[in-house]
Amino acid sequence: MKSLKLLAIPAIVIGLYGTVNPALARDPAPPASAAASATVAASNGALPSIPYEKYTLPNGLDVILVEDHKLPITAVNVWYHVGPANEAPGLTGFAHLFEHMMFAASKHVPRGLADKLLEGAGATDSNGSTDFDRTNYFDTVPSNQLELALWTHSDRMGYLLDVLDQTALSNQQDVVRNERRQSIENRPYGIVEEELFHQLFPKNHPYYADVMGSHADIQSAKLKDIKDFFTRYYRPNNASLVIAGDIDKAKTKALVAKYFGSFKRGPDVPKPHVVTPPITSERRVVVQDRVELPRVFMGWLTTPAYQPGDAALGVAAQILGGGKSSRLYKSLVYDKQIAQEVAATQNSEALSSLFVVDVTARPGHSAQELEAAIDAEMDRLRKDGPTEPEVERARNTIETALLSQVEKVGGQGIANQLNQYNQYLGDPGYLGKEIDSYRKVTAADVQRVMAAQLQNHARAVVTGVPGKQDLGPEVPIPAMPKQAAGKDSGVTSLNADQAWRKQVPKAGPQKAFTLPQGDVFTLSNGLTVIHHRNPGLPLVSAELVIKTGSEANPLDKSGLASFTAGMLTEGTSSRTAPQIADQIAQLGASLGAASSADASSAQVASLKHNFSQALDLLADIVLRPSFPTAEVERERSSRLGALSQQRDSAPAVANRVAQAALYGEQHPYGYVELGTEEAIKSMQRDDLQAFWKQHYVPNNAALVVSGDITRAELKALAESRFGGWHSAAVGRSAIGQPQSSTARLILVDKPGAPQTALRVTGIGPDRKTPDYAALQVMNAALGGLFTSRLSNNLREEKGYTYGVQSGFQYHRMPGPFAIASSVRTDVTGPALGEIFKEVRGMIARPMSVKELANARNSQILSLPGKFDTNHSIGASLANIFVYDLGQDYYSRLPKRFASVTGAQAQAVAKKYLQPEQLIVIGVGDKSKIAPQLEPLKLSPVEYRDADGKLLK
Repeated sequence: MKSLKLLAIPAIVIGLYGTVNPALARDPAPPASAAASATVAASNGALPSIPYEKYTLPNGLDVILVEDHKLPITAVNVWYHVGPANEAPGLTGFAHLFEHMMFAASKHVPRGLADKLLEGAGATDSNGSTDFDRTNYFDTVPSNQLELALWTHSDRMGYLLDVLDQTALSNQQDVVRNERRQSIENRPYGIVEEELFHQLFPKNHPYYADVMGSHADIQSAKLKDIKDFFTRYYRPNNASLVIAGDIDKAKTKALVAKYFGSFKRGPDVPKPHVVTPPITSERRVVVQDRVELPRVFMGWLTTPAYQPGDAALGVAAQILGGGKSSRLYKSLVYDKQIAQEVAATQNSEALSSLFVVDVTARPGHSAQELEAAIDAEMDRLRKDGPTEPEVERARNTIETALLSQVEKVGGQGIANQLNQYNQYLGDPGYLGKEIDSYRKVTAADVQRVMAAQLQNHARAVVTGVPGKQDLGPEVPIPAMPKQAAGKDSGVTSLNADQAWRKQVPKAGPQKAFTLPQGDVFTLSNGLTVIHHRNPGLPLVSAELVIKTGSEANPLDKSGLASFTAGMLTEGTSSRTAPQIADQIAQLGASLGAASSADASSAQVASLKHNFSQALDLLADIVLRPSFPTAEVERERSSRLGALSQQRDSAPAVANRVAQAALYGEQHPYGYVELGTEEAIKSMQRDDLQAFWKQHYVPNNAALVVSGDITRAELKALAESRFGGWHSAAVGRSAIGQPQSSTARLILVDKPGAPQTALRVTGIGPDRKTPDYAALQVMNAALGGLFTSRLSNNLREEKGYTYGVQSGFQYHRMPGPFAIASSVRTDVTGPALGEIFKEVRGMIARPMSVKELANARNSQILSLPGKFDTNHSIGASLANIFVYDLGQDYYSRLPKRFASVTGAQAQAVAKKYLQPEQLIVIGVGDKSKIAPQLEPLKLSPVEYRDADGKLLK
């Protein structure tokens, strides 16, 4: 996994058009007192702070503790201060490859055990990532399982070297190469974006190869290289550990000393001394890719992270390409309508930051048009500078984004953010100072940094155009070595063994926790209001959800629900689309609307002191949309462009074809939310207005609000904003039965694709099925967990894929089940055979007692970790409303999971996973994959295009 330090408000919209769903100071900070909430931030403009305590063990390990009791969960986050910046020449991608090696096995934790134990303990946000300057590993666990997480992370740090072998290396080389295929080569514009790094940096620069590296370098890594890398960089004095959440500091310090205190200090790691040569004349290159629309990337080398100028460049990026209020959006997308999407980011790194502008053309427009328009906006901003309102909007948006980032304790939340500040600045409590640095940015600062650093002669321009990919010569895949028994005789242990480490730590007493169910009241017009107070941060999130989605689309107007929702932000009776965008940005808020199969929604998130104004905007777009004709035409063009983009993505095509094959043309579930080209072209303003008028009524809606707001405050706001909304009868059209394809195999040709996007799919149950708990437990074991049968087989044992998952989509009517993966082209047939083998195995015999307990516990114990942000709480409460599950649904859910037996799990597998009724979708190079699939005898066979239409 790769992560860049990008500054953006977390997306709260369901998805665009409802598509299926990155010199440490050793001075310890003064101890901070325990607090009920880790983050203290005043809504009156005072700078926020995160109470923490930092100390350093004698072996050099930095330890940072944050005590926060709002949820019974704890985040463990370890940063090793090593990344591609430390790689040796010829070993590009090595730091990322090593990240994967850390999950293989350690002396006291056999391969796969840690993941199974953590998942069974209810861990969430368990992963690792590699950025240019660091590698991190993180888990969020129920607080009574803190010792388990520390046992796992400490054994990797202290005893990974003892059991490293060639088998583990070869397996992870396969996995990482599959990840490269999936995230770069088979992702639209992936190789184009990679070329930007090649143009910005010389070949001997550690940032040249991005993070992933090349197939040749990944494959050439030797076991000795891995061991040397570990010995040098994976030592306590080159790491920092953050533990944040529901902890007792004294007990936590004792556990840290127990698990990490005995490790030997490693050699001092000097900072990388790398010269990043400036770009003195413009560099240009054109890259062909399997895409339909041209795309322009412009990149500059800019001020390193947290250095003077970095904040001003972040503000400049927001002004240029940060949403609908940005200059590039207004000019290229809104006014000229030559661009499909725009973005600008200041990617802040240690050796050099990267300021990147990327713009995708709308159908019928060229890269040359885009470049001229981008240059015009860049020239105007350099010459005249931004306006004060533009700077204020950018600052406010960034400040809200920074606070939203620390809503979570784990993942990319508080624990990770403190580790980031610690690595770059030696100051884990830098949040308030960072916000202050943005507050101080002026229009003159933005103009100055743009004039100094973002001139045309100092940039690289990489243009992606439709054409044949050139991925270079194929790097052979060696045969997987046989597993060698026993320990590698060449291993020298870095740390003395401790026999007690062989014992898995026992969980502490489980803390009682009541899952949110919301405080419900109803306005006189029938509007349901669901409130959850979450006072940890001065943030509030609101979602106005309509209990109607694409299931109400007329068959000749697929995408109508989505088109209607998309128009909500494009003008009201009192505001134009640009005014809506500017006003929401002025508040530092986010606003969006979208649809799903069973619901439509509009969402807003803001700082507490701006919530009243933000709710004004939410109410205006829902109650008073005007559907201006000019905006309808803009939205139509945008949607047609989005369809073109979907055709470029093999996974998106596989999803589209799967829906068409399962449900047919006479069922609304047979289409993606965006709809078809024909339907988009045919829809008129009257269709959109009629859909809104029929379904957007208060007695068909709920206002779901979570955050730092009391019930009384919310009730007053809801009455004043929505009390005058008039109720009306809601008509429900009858929906026919699915007309599934009779084909067992459907192929979509994507010549030259390095991977095949596979879907093995069928129709499952509806959302209110009594089988829900058993299905979720069964699916967790099959393909829902990282340690599932499918993942262990296809990824860990065979190395066929970077990842595979299975799952049920529960709708108001029976929704789809799918097993999804992108596999290497040359193993498409064998991979599919293994998928069916695992499905049949799930049907043939009950899970073992241990596997059942792990799958069951993963569902129960992870529930608190899924309620750690206002958005996640709101989405869960909205789900209760949409599907009429009852307000006590989440209080009953743990017992439902706990009662699932092995026989019940096997029974639902037999009922819903009948292999002979599952349809296989393959999107890849037909000439290479079709022969591989013949032995599976999947017939009849259909061939479809990227829109899901049957080919004659």
